[in-house]
Amino acid sequence: MYITISAQKTNAGFPKSSGSFVKYLEKENEGLQPDEMEYFFDQSQDRIQPEQVIQEIDHNTAKLKQKEPKFYSITLNPSERELKAIKDAPEALREFTREAMKDYAKAFHREIDGRPVNVDDIKYYAKIERHRSFKGHDLQIRENQSFATKILALKNEIRNIEQGRQTGNIKTLNKQINQLEQKAPHQLHGQRIVRGMEKPGFQSHIHIIVSRKDRSNRYSLSPGSKHRASEVELHGKSIKRGFDRNQFFNNAEKSFDRLFNYQRNFAEAYQSRKLLLKEPKSYFLSLQKLPFKEQKLAFSLLQKAGINAPKLHIPKNNLELTLKAIHQLKRGVKRAIEAGSIGI
Repeated sequence: MYITISAQKTNAGFPKSSGSFVKYLEKENEGLQPDEMEYFFDQSQDRIQPEQVIQEIDHNTAKLKQKEPKFYSITLNPSERELKAIKDAPEALREFTREAMKDYAKAFHREIDGRPVNVDDIKYYAKIERHRSFKGHDLQIRENQSFATKILALKNEIRNIEQGRQTGNIKTLNKQINQLEQKAPHQLHGQRIVRGMEKPGFQSHIHIIVSRKDRSNRYSLSPGSKHRASEVELHGKSIKRGFDRNQFFNNAEKSFDRLFNYQRNFAEAYQSRKLLLKEPKSYFLSLQKLPFKEQKLAFSLLQKAGINAPKLHIPKNNLELTLKAIHQLKRGVKRAIEAGSIGI
């Protein structure tokens, strides 16, 4: 499970309206009939029109300054393995989203009208997207890049020949291009995988627009990085305030497991990612101590995400952990996290 929270920003700062973002999220509905579309939903409704989303978010900004975000974007990105477990069912994705938003509300350490924040205080609208395309940080694009560079150079040669700037045999160059296209390590439907090509398999994920203000439009509820949970003194007592992202990410993952009886592998767990970043040696040792089947699955998940686990030379019988292996694993996991390709 890969979860992100970000304030929507443009080059000019924070947008005054959610209209552009909502329009962007409607892109998969273009050309579809009403019964084929994915609609926005919230905690209780399943078929909410984009116009209502824009109106509700844009009119829930009382006393917010021009330089403050009016809304945040949350994405819930289940892994392919998690999507297979729920059969990529939209009903299950909506159910999980509603549970995750309960966890989001609980991660705020403040009170509204003398009580803790709950999901009914959160004004949000969510939408399921079914497709993803290959981007530059994906393993397939990175490992195809040397072939792409050579193909581009050959095409430039052909262009120069056609325009009379150099001489050469265009037929021979086209033959070389075809050979490179076929030799590229990552293919899809007989074609070299390139940026923008649609990814195969289950790719469902959820986009959530959440208002900065609570549903009453009186209280500011910011999950922004400057407002993470902290301890403050109030009337001589130490209390928490702000938003605890770690709590949200961890609890949302647990909600998925509880809802669907999902058996999470060590390599998929949010706490494992935290362990890797803080104590990489402990991460290695934990991998070694897994039962054989769990260890095999863990390494399979890491490899699928683009981390070449067999080349890590992880020792089996001693505690000698090379810095090179640690750094290689951390770089690989970082790329996988950024690509959203594994649930860590």
